[in-house]
Amino acid sequence: MDAGLLAQYAIIAVAVVFSAWFVAKRQFPNAVRRLRLAIAVPMVRGGRAPWMQKLGRQIAPPAMSNDGACGGCNSCGPSEPKRH
Repeated sequence: MDAGLLAQYAIIAVAVVFSAWFVAKRQFPNAVRRLRLAIAVPMVRGGRAPWMQKLGRQIAPPAMSNDGACGGCNSCGPSEPKRH
């Protein structure tokens, strides 16, 4: 296989993976969060190599804050009606 063709396939593969990840994050945020947790939790357990624990912490999603009474979306309450 020609090196130029291989590079072209690699660039296309990276673009497809990036766009699939972007769509998944936009359309299915809860599923992506659960997937990241499922991947990260076994990596951060005690007894694992330090580099694996560090990678697991980077993969893990950020903690959700529970500011409001209902539990965290920070958009509670009715929205203000638009005035024309």
